[in-house]
Amino acid sequence: MTKNGEGQRQLAIVVMAAGQGTRLKSDTPKVLHRIGGRTLLGHVLSSAEALGSAHVRVVVRHKREEVVASLEDYPGVIAVDQDDIPGTGRAVQLGVEALPAEFDGDVLVLSGDVPLIEPDIFRSLLTEHAGRAAAATLLSAELADPHGYGRVIRDASGLVARIVEQKGATAEEAAVTEINAGVYVFRAPELRRALADVGIDNEAREMYLTDVIRILRADGHGIAAVSAPDASAALGVNDRRQLAEAGRMLNQRVIRRWEAGGVTVQDPHTTWIDDTATFEQDVTILPNTHILGASHVSTGATIGPDTSIVDTEVGEGAVVRRSDANLAVIGAGANVGPWAYLRAGAVLGRGAKAGTFVEIKNSTVGDGSKVPHLSYVGDTEIGVGVNLGAGAITANYDDVAKHRTVIGDHVHTGSHTVLIAPVRLGDGAKTGAGAVIRKDVPPGALGLSVAPQRNLQGWVEKNRAGTAAAEAAERARDSEKATDDGQE
Repeated sequence: MTKNGEGQRQLAIVVMAAGQGTRLKSDTPKVLHRIGGRTLLGHVLSSAEALGSAHVRVVVRHKREEVVASLEDYPGVIAVDQDDIPGTGRAVQLGVEALPAEFDGDVLVLSGDVPLIEPDIFRSLLTEHAGRAAAATLLSAELADPHGYGRVIRDASGLVARIVEQKGATAEEAAVTEINAGVYVFRAPELRRALADVGIDNEAREMYLTDVIRILRADGHGIAAVSAPDASAALGVNDRRQLAEAGRMLNQRVIRRWEAGGVTVQDPHTTWIDDTATFEQDVTILPNTHILGASHVSTGATIGPDTSIVDTEVGEGAVVRRSDANLAVIGAGANVGPWAYLRAGAVLGRGAKAGTFVEIKNSTVGDGSKVPHLSYVGDTEIGVGVNLGAGAITANYDDVAKHRTVIGDHVHTGSHTVLIAPVRLGDGAKTGAGAVIRKDVPPGALGLSVAPQRNLQGWVEKNRAGTAAAEAAERARDSEKATDDGQE
């Protein structure tokens, strides 16, 4: 018997991921629909990864290239193609055939569309399997309304006597509330022998994995079962409603986990946190906030309300409110929002500010620098202690290519300054209000683009005749003329 270093039988995992999922009505393969920052299959593989198995096989068929591509995030996982013989039994048979020929440990069989079972449940299943010395052990669940599910019928000793499908159940069997969750662990030799006896002599012409339970029991082997403590977590995703419900359940679980770790979530009902996001203690999350992807939020930061951050790092004590950030880095003590948009490559230094209606993309804002109002900053390096006046724009695109702007330390631009890249403002430089800067401004210089103001008299009446503006202008001129005449 093959054993691991702890004296337990070696473990192989076979994940069934070949199904199309027609009830989802989607071009996306069923197992690649996403909740909580991962695909359904990704959640299953992450849980399986925690078990430390050296042999993980994923059986694929529908849109195999897309499913196989998703496995790149899980080194060591091997895809196995299901052939034209349909059914869960055939999927497992092919998965087992892809294991090393000498493998004689335990085989844990999982479904790629059951994403919410946590590793501890699998460990309980394996412990019961070993303790009972069973040929097979299945995961069950208690449902108040078990209609449509296969029932687990136990014998007097507590072992599984049989699994009865809904359509074949007697009235007494249909009254049983323990259902088969479709997760199994088998001893590999017994599984191989039983699979060889599973046929397709049924209406659907499929190989059913449940037939293995019947065959093993008929051969005198013991079949055990472990009931999941949370029945809803053991159920699969078959349609959009179940997908949404699985996402909601996962989100609640993730929030509870971070609350236990010292994170304040002011309104869990309106907060969404991906399973892939991480936090440090004393973070505060305000209502209507989404923290997604591989985002990380450091100690003492406040996120929200009405905020979405994706794959973004938030530094210690930073505040992000009513804003969006994607692939950004927000430094310690930085202040973002309200209504700011940090796009990919935006990096705010310590104590920096991106204020109201500010958009920053592929740019670095130095420590203590401020972009307070109504500004666009793209492809720009901003030094320390800089203050960009309201309405500042770094014009980075010339219709052919994008160019960079460099702003030195302690620069102050006047309101509505436009910097035409590529351009450089030296340390301590300033610009006047409304300046259009096309040439470098040396350190300490004042950049201006001033032209004498011209007033073209009568332009509105001539070019906009008949409009309200023309009529108002004419009345005002007549009034001014009358005043001038009266003074004479």
